[in-house]
Amino acid sequence: MKSINKIWSSKLWWLFLLILVVVVNFLASSFHSRLDLTKEKRYTLSEASKQLLKSLKEPVTIDVFVHKKNLPSEVKKLENSIAEFLLNCKEYGRNNLKFRFVNPYEGLIDSAQTRMEDSLNYFYGLYPSVLSAPEKVGDELEISKLIHGAVVKYRDTTIGIDLLQGQKGFGTEKEQRAALYNNVEATMEYKFMHAIEKIVSDKKPIVGYALGHGEAFGYNINDAFLTLRSNYNTDTINIRQIPFIPSELNALVILKPTSSFSEADKLKIDQYLMRGGKVFWMIDVMYAEFDSLYKSNGFIAFDRALNLDDLLFKYGARINQNLLQDMQCDQLGQMNGDPKNPQRRLVSWPFFPVLNGTNHPISKNLDGVRSIFPNTIDTVKAQGIKKTFLLRSSSNARVLSTPAKIDFEFLQIAPDAKLFTIHDTGVAVLLEGKFQSFYTGRVSKTIADSLSSYGVPFINKAEQDGKMIVVADGDIATNEISQQQGPLPMGHNFYTGHTFANKDFFLNSIEYLVNPSDILETRAKDYTLRLLDPIKVKERKTLWQFINIATPVLLVILFGFIYQQIRKRKYSA
Repeated sequence: MKSINKIWSSKLWWLFLLILVVVVNFLASSFHSRLDLTKEKRYTLSEASKQLLKSLKEPVTIDVFVHKKNLPSEVKKLENSIAEFLLNCKEYGRNNLKFRFVNPYEGLIDSAQTRMEDSLNYFYGLYPSVLSAPEKVGDELEISKLIHGAVVKYRDTTIGIDLLQGQKGFGTEKEQRAALYNNVEATMEYKFMHAIEKIVSDKKPIVGYALGHGEAFGYNINDAFLTLRSNYNTDTINIRQIPFIPSELNALVILKPTSSFSEADKLKIDQYLMRGGKVFWMIDVMYAEFDSLYKSNGFIAFDRALNLDDLLFKYGARINQNLLQDMQCDQLGQMNGDPKNPQRRLVSWPFFPVLNGTNHPISKNLDGVRSIFPNTIDTVKAQGIKKTFLLRSSSNARVLSTPAKIDFEFLQIAPDAKLFTIHDTGVAVLLEGKFQSFYTGRVSKTIADSLSSYGVPFINKAEQDGKMIVVADGDIATNEISQQQGPLPMGHNFYTGHTFANKDFFLNSIEYLVNPSDILETRAKDYTLRLLDPIKVKERKTLWQFINIATPVLLVILFGFIYQQIRKRKYSA
């Protein structure tokens, strides 16, 4: 203690102070730490994100477009959250992560703005949103556009991030917009990290698209196939024509088969799964096609006889031979009125349920997923297999037993809400664990020897954990075709113009199956929105204004009074 006092009493005290400041600044620049006291750990990156950022070998640049003057408070909060998040990322990415906020509208005339919007839409899938800026003098509102997105650049490659894609719509009120942006913040880490991981990856996973059993193919899966090819190395694979499914495939997509699977083909799928393969089933076990409503004025829904029930049952899932109806559903356009002057109206169609996600990272915080004549799924006992539902009905659903006649009479009569008493029934399920072969003890020596000759001997039980997703509706991944626009996005309603989150669910499912980095787990973040009661805020506005203004003044006066009393006692003695 004496030595410290001696230093400060010397003539060179300022030199020691300068050295201390330099040392403190050096340590602060070399060692960073922050304490996250939020319940949801809002400001803490996942280990997968940290490892990804630390592994960057070359610079990654991010241009964020959520930037403009006079933004509404809830949008300004989002901008600040993005800035804080990217600063946190920079701590781990160091000089290999750079970002900036850009206003793409600044300095552009109307025609140039239109060209800029078209360019961002075409190359990056980014769309402008219309915003109402804060109220001005005279209650005037400034209407402007804002692009909720970013562009990530690495080497000579760029990809876009749409922060609003797949998000639930809450409405236009301030509290509703706050709920939307809260969900955007919750998925922010995943969207940025997924984009960075995708752009820096040297090797894409390999995804096979199964053929040979009447699977959907052509323009009606245009969006699904383009989505696969733009994110993965994808090609078709005809299961009937090959002796086995190669293990080099990171995942196999089986989308809406319409003809029966032979035991030989089922064995190929079974053994691919036993060798560590991942399978994404999207199947309709019942014949129920929307086109048949128009072509034949209705149809009978009946079993397709795909011969997959026993195989899926062994793995832990059972697709029921029924049709799900839901009061939470999409709409169809219907012509009515005078034949000479027909009028189109939108009618709710319970056979097109809009499904809810669950708390799993694949479907959490997603907008509704539109299905078309889906079936329901139950889980059954399968040793060592974990079952997690991904898509469910609303709390107002019902199940229609089959065979059943489906025609436009369902559009003429409003559904009786009293019949829709089933809630949260499953339509998609994730199965994980060490699967056991359906063909244990059933394979002849001839078949076993044949498999061995190809270098893929028969396996009774998987040696490592596998994954499988079973969806009881193939049409979730199909798309409509417009005569004017051609193939539309999956989940897009031609009549309403709304696009549901089908593509996000499809892509998240594939990503979960093929990506071992656990980046997708960051989608499971849950941010609690803590809003003030607007009624109480309005009623007690004057009180809190007075408290905020008067309290600091009173505190200064109080401390001044106490300080003076202490001085009087000290010096009067």
